Amino acid sequence: MSFFKKIFSSEKKEPVLNEQEKQTLDKGLEKSKTSFFSKLTKAVAGKSKVDAEVLDNLEEILVSSDVGVNTTLKIIERIEERVSKDKYLGTDELNSILREEIAGLLSETNSGEATQFEIPANTKPYVIMVVGVNGVGKTTTIGKLAYQFKKAGYNVVLGAADTFRAAAIDQLQIWADRVGVPIVKQQMGSDPASVAFDTLQSAVAQNADVVIIDTAGRLHNKVGLMNELSKVKKVMQKVVENTPNDVLLVLDGSTGQNAFEQAKQFTAATEVSCLAVTKLDGTAKGGVVIGISDQFQIPVKYIGVGEGIEDLQVFNKYEFVDSFFK
Repeated sequence: MSFFKKIFSSEKKEPVLNEQEKQTLDKGLEKSKTSFFSKLTKAVAGKSKVDAEVLDNLEEILVSSDVGVNTTLKIIERIEERVSKDKYLGTDELNSILREEIAGLLSETNSGEATQFEIPANTKPYVIMVVGVNGVGKTTTIGKLAYQFKKAGYNVVLGAADTFRAAAIDQLQIWADRVGVPIVKQQMGSDPASVAFDTLQSAVAQNADVVIIDTAGRLHNKVGLMNELSKVKKVMQKVVENTPNDVLLVLDGSTGQNAFEQAKQFTAATEVSCLAVTKLDGTAKGGVVIGISDQFQIPVKYIGVGEGIEDLQVFNKYEFVDSFFK
């Protein structure tokens, strides 16, 4: 049994997604798949075996699909090893080889093992601090995350600590109303740390399971952001020790290489523990998930594959690669 078949066999896991979720994922990755495979078809046209020219073309395709240069070079290196070992590899096998090697690469990262929206049983409240620049879908991701956790049976409280932008507070209120969860907020311009403090106090009083705190989405001054996020963390810890449990960075998948840059900036400004990659349905840049998973070694926890409230999914690398190469 090949490595790929092993990690995708039924021995590995029960099916992660139900039929509807699989269809949503397939549809969400459709543009990326169509773009990728049309380029791949052109790259191997008239070729019967994988040679240096095919590999050069493949390298170009992976980079232009926003997999990232470093991750692309790793994938090409793995395929070159296969070519030198097997002596002859037909271009008709390239799809399955790529699938195996990308799956193998992702299996080496501490990412994409989750199967559902859940929190550790011994951590209550579980506090998630959400960071990311404006426009990446941060507030929407928080709303959808609140919906999924509530649907899973958890009591959720939201904190509107992005007090820099009035619209951010209003948008989060709309999501809180839509999902039916309480929100803690103050006026625009209030101290974000004060909002975080109030949110945690309220969550403890309400015996909440999950607390999701929005923060300011600006990165024009990394030092200022670092200080602000550090202050928010310190104040939270006065109410609940060792919080936040997660610092979730939201990235817009449709921005491709810009998402890599934002990941670099934010990981330098604060200790990011996990990622959400949004807007994958509206772009042909789905390869960014593969590159970011590999390069930052920070788990991609969630992916946005549609506009609907149900369309935020737990990122599972097996399902993702399976869908991409279906």
